[in-house]
Amino acid sequence: MHISQMFYENEFLASLEIFPPKNDLDITASIPILDELSTLKPDFISVTCGAGGTIHSDNTIDLCSYLKSKYDIEPVVHMTCLTLTKEQVKQRLELFKTRNISNVLALRGDRPLESQPLNDYTYAKELISEVYSEGFCVSGACYPETHIDCNDIDKEVEYCKQKIDAGAFFLISQLSFESGIFLNYLEKLRAAGINAPVCAGVMPILSKEQVERMIYMCGVSLPGKIIRILTKYQDDKESLQKAGIEYACKQIEELKSAGVNGVHLYTMNKPHIAKELFKAVKS
Repeated sequence: MHISQMFYENEFLASLEIFPPKNDLDITASIPILDELSTLKPDFISVTCGAGGTIHSDNTIDLCSYLKSKYDIEPVVHMTCLTLTKEQVKQRLELFKTRNISNVLALRGDRPLESQPLNDYTYAKELISEVYSEGFCVSGACYPETHIDCNDIDKEVEYCKQKIDAGAFFLISQLSFESGIFLNYLEKLRAAGINAPVCAGVMPILSKEQVERMIYMCGVSLPGKIIRILTKYQDDKESLQKAGIEYACKQIEELKSAGVNGVHLYTMNKPHIAKELFKAVKS
């Protein structure tokens, strides 16, 4: 089923993100995780490409295919384009079709190492257009605090419009640690005439190191409430995780109350965390 159909049928969707096993390990290692996550009955699960957002592991496709055949959960396969040729994209899309994968999150991807040449793509909208033309339901990424390579929210909104015009049916947002940041951004999208569904990305705080990594990689900001949590529990890992999950649950409740189209939960492949967050989803 196309995710677009789910949005037509439901006012609110709750989805998860997982990543494939590292170092090309067999997906067998991920099956216990999928067994637990499947009990939550998410509307869909997206599967990342791999480390750094540029590795196109066959494990990504294998996990997507397994989600569909074993649990009847609709997968969304991540696909980046910055280091791919048009021929490689065509081959990959044909492979998706043979594995019964019909939903694609089309991304530019992280800039590669100097040793990796750029190929036929510069922007995500170029990939979105090609994926859409092949009959897939396409989603794009959006960035409430702008992409790390962009420092202009008006340009970010314009880039989102270009993605929708290229064929993206819905958007999945980068995480933000404050509901107001996402909701203000959503207002800007709507004011610009972008009426596509937008899922708010939510990630619970589990450690100081994780937060520092997100700041560095994604350019997200830290509200005072988060700083106070990190300071209060910096020497108590268990209490920090509990407080971080409670904070994320409150975010979900605030977003639902505001009438967002959905939430996309970054699970970090930890089912027990996803289960706690889904309590807020179901409340």
